[in-house]
Amino acid sequence: MTEPTSETDPQVWETDPQVWERITEAGIKVLRIPTPFQVGRVNCYLLEDDPLTLIDAGPNSGKALDELEHQLEALGHRIEDLELVIITHQHIDHLGLVDIVASRSGADVAAIDVVVPFVENFGGDAERDDRDAAELMLRHGISEDVVTALRQVTGSFRAWGSKTKVTRPFSDGETLRFRDRELEVQHRPGHSPSDTVFWDAERRILIAADHLIKHISSNPLVSRPLDGSSERRQALVEYLVSLKRTRELPAEIVLAGHGEPITDHVALIDERFRLHQRRAGKLYGLIAEQPRTGHELAQALWGDVAVTQAFLTLSEVIGHVDLLVNAGYVRERDDGAVARYEAITDASREELGDLIPGGNPAAT
Repeated sequence: MTEPTSETDPQVWETDPQVWERITEAGIKVLRIPTPFQVGRVNCYLLEDDPLTLIDAGPNSGKALDELEHQLEALGHRIEDLELVIITHQHIDHLGLVDIVASRSGADVAAIDVVVPFVENFGGDAERDDRDAAELMLRHGISEDVVTALRQVTGSFRAWGSKTKVTRPFSDGETLRFRDRELEVQHRPGHSPSDTVFWDAERRILIAADHLIKHISSNPLVSRPLDGSSERRQALVEYLVSLKRTRELPAEIVLAGHGEPITDHVALIDERFRLHQRRAGKLYGLIAEQPRTGHELAQALWGDVAVTQAFLTLSEVIGHVDLLVNAGYVRERDDGAVARYEAITDASREELGDLIPGGNPAAT
């Protein structure tokens, strides 16, 4: 069984034992590695195949490395046995230990081609991300004192990540071939610009990382485009389009980057569409009352959390307002100091149309 035990993880999972049996029969073992973040442990996946493969490695910390070693040992493996490490996306709780693992094992490191420059220049690119985030927060009404404090915190977080050399870049649509399986690479930008999922069509198992998580909605973070362009990504728009692609897969088990396996991804995705429609509607109601900055909107929804997690909540607001702007209900007005959102229609919140890009498939 791959179900976590109380010795390694106090969380009790409620997944049907038959689902665990299918995961085990597929040669997949779940390693739940501790992180310093509120999201909790990260799921790394060991493919007992040829090559012996680890998908994601956890954050760069002694505690995470110790648990990775012990959980591998419990399965009869060592770090030195690994032959391939796959990175699902650019976030530090997933890639932090990859360089240590690859250095000790000699394993190849694989990642989607669009993220290779970021991974290989992690420190410099992360610093640019922090600068861009600071400019965005100031522009949307977050005070300079708060931005300065948050930059100090995010700067310290970079130690949980690490750059590494990618020896096996792959592209969207490529097939990764192992002795016992084939995994189709599918790029799913949104939560991050580099989110990548791996589709085992024979077993109908999708390894999805943070693209889809059962117990929380993945936050589509505003981040710098990986192609070097200066135009801001519409992260939530990208994410919803990616979810629609995932919804079409005949998956029976989805393995997430955090929390339990998902066994009805269509129903979960449909609920996420409804959530984002509702949240955009709530923001429209606030904007229709009076023009507001992104930070003012975040405070109206989340109170003090909009200060302690200012960038996360601002990303949520900007993403949902993008839907309203694209649909012609709202516009962004810049007075030279900060940007404010204002309504450009008399429509009520109840009169808003479908805001999901290309239409909500659940509605049809």
